[in-house]
Order: sequence, then structure tokens, then C-alpha cells
Amino acid sequence: MRDPAPPPPSRDRFQPLTAGVLAAVVGFASTFAIILQGLAGVGASPAQAASGLLVLCVVQGAVGIGLSLRTRQPISIVWSTPGAALLMGLGVPHGGFGVAVTAFLLTGALIAAAGLWRPLGRAVAAIPLPIASAMLGGILMEICLAPVQAVAQLPTLALPIVAAWALGWRFARRYAVPIAVLVTVAIVGATTPIPAGALALPHPVLTAPVWNLLPAAGIAIPLFIVTMASQNVPGLAVLRTNGYEAPVGASFVSTGMGTMAIAALGGHGINLSAITAALCAGPEAGADPARRYLAAIAAGATYIVLGLFAGFAAAFITASPPLLIQAVAGLALLGSLAASLHGALADDRHRLAAIVTFVTTASGIAPFGVGAAFWGLAAGSLLLLLENSGKRPK
Repeated sequence: MRDPAPPPPSRDRFQPLTAGVLAAVVGFASTFAIILQGLAGVGASPAQAASGLLVLCVVQGAVGIGLSLRTRQPISIVWSTPGAALLMGLGVPHGGFGVAVTAFLLTGALIAAAGLWRPLGRAVAAIPLPIASAMLGGILMEICLAPVQAVAQLPTLALPIVAAWALGWRFARRYAVPIAVLVTVAIVGATTPIPAGALALPHPVLTAPVWNLLPAAGIAIPLFIVTMASQNVPGLAVLRTNGYEAPVGASFVSTGMGTMAIAALGGHGINLSAITAALCAGPEAGADPARRYLAAIAAGATYIVLGLFAGFAAAFITASPPLLIQAVAGLALLGSLAASLHGALADDRHRLAAIVTFVTTASGIAPFGVGAAFWGLAAGSLLLLLENSGKRPK
């Protein structure tokens, strides 16, 4: 009779849990400023932005835990960081934050529909990667200029932050942005009084949707495409690379319905994770792939706990010089900008259409109240159709 297999070493038993907690803490610290700035960019008050951050943390944690328990796979759910970056560059829509809430509802409905109706999902997947990447790059361009502008305008405040980020990038790349955030907290804490009540627990703030459909669609369609192309599709690819077959339909329906549920409370969207998924689904989460789903559960639980700090985070952002916070967001998004530009320009067959998409999106135009991201996507797609209209299949 064979002896039973020995239990895994203590480190291996706890490795999925520590990986999940680390993934959530780093993800939160690296991007919460982008989320709050994005919501403020479309008209949210500090209280509405704090509400959005709170409900995003709670619902993405709950959906991630539910999907991971159901499938026994490390399905990590996070907020849409590229989506928040998109919101930063759009400006307040005509009709205020209520129009943005309507856009969040429409985005959630489109994501859920992509899970229920496969042709819609295939249509999004059919958008050439260079066009989608160029649209995202155009959105990120202005944001990523903020660190340079901050160094020029606020050198005594911005230079230590940029230096901390650069040193972190050199010696501890994964923690470069959290290090920059910590330095920012120290600088702002030393130079700016935090408002009274900042440490109070956050609470949800309900905002009624404003059904001004043209501006809402101008936000919702680019937000849907950015979320699908920059988060959901790469998130599925990360899971497949690590040997998991995630339930595509259930994942999209769950995140779409979750987005709709929190839209009126300020949440702009949740989706599959790419970076957190790599931490929770890869070897960092343990040697046994069958136990890595525990990492996603730990990450979800940690996000729920971190939601309690949403009020302080919003108060901190409000008390800080806006350009300084934009600089931190720009540092956090430099890698995304580089990846977007590479994806936009790598294929010479689509290069001109991608550049048209990029410059149109980066222009910031908003004809008829519809944002530049939509027009960039439309211009690039139209040029691509014109380029291909006279070609015959070989």
C-alpha cells in the first residue's frame, strides 16, 4: 500500500492567498487615482467619485469571488482602468454626470449582450487591433504628458515623485507606481491639509441617469470597445495561456450586469483583469494550477476591504493639486501608452488608418457633444474600409 502524498509545504499552501492579496493591493494603489480622476472628468463630485470607487471595489470583489468559486478557475475581476482613462479625456457631457451614468448603463448592457449574443462579441473582436490600440493611445496621450507638465510647473512637488517612480522602475518594477503614490501621499500630507471627515467611512451616492442619448452613446460606445479590447479579450488570453478555459458568456454577462447594477452609484465598469489575472493565474500563485483560484478569491476579498478607504482616497485627491494627481496617473499609464502605440503601428497594412484614429482621438474634438474617441474610431474604420474597398481576394 502506497503512503499518502505529503501535504504541500506551508509556503505553497499560502502562496495563492498572498499572491491574491498582493495583486489587489498593487492594483488598487496603482490605479485608484485614475478611477477618481476619470469619474471627476465626466462631472462627478468628490462624494460621487468616492461612491463610485466604493461600489467598484465591492462589486468587482464579489463577482470575482463568485465566478472563481463556481468555476474553480482564477477569474480576476477589476475596474476598467483604460475606461477611466477614456473618461479623463472626454470632459463633462452636456447634462452633467447623469449623462455619464446613462453611458455606464449602456456600456454594461452592451457587455452583457456580448455574452448572450455571440455575433456582438465577434463584431468587437473583428475590430482590427491597430484601430482599437490607436484609439486607446490617443486617449492616453494627453494624460501621459501630465508628468512632464507637472515637472515644469510644480518642480519641487513633482520631481521627487517622478524620481521615486524612476528608481522603483529600475529596482522593483512591479511596485514603481505604488512607490510614486506613497511619495505623493507624503508630499501632499506635508504641504496640504486633508479636509475634516476624510477618514469617515464612504457611503453610496445615488445619481439619477439623464437620458440624453447622443452624448451618452458617445461615451458608451468607446467605453465598451476599450473595455472589451483592452481588458476582456487580453484577460481571456491570459487565462488560456495559463491553461484555463474561462466561461466567456458567464464572464461577460456577470461583469455587464455588475456594471449596470453600480452605474447609478458612480461605477463606470468592471471587467476581466489582464495584469491581476497574470498574477493570480500564473506560477506566482503557486505550483498547483488547481489551487490558483484561491488567489482570485483572496484578491476579490481584498478589494472589498480596500473599498472602505474610498472616502479617504477621494478626499486626498480633492486636496491635492490636480496636475500632481494627473502626473501620477500619467506615470501609471506610460506602459499602457507604449503598448497601445506598438499595437497601433506594428502592422503596416493598418498603419495609416491607425494614425488617423490616433490623431483624431488625441485632438479632443466633440462635435454634437460626442467625444473624440468615437470620432477617432469612426475615422480610422472608414479609412480602413476605403483602403480595402477596391481590393480583390487573392
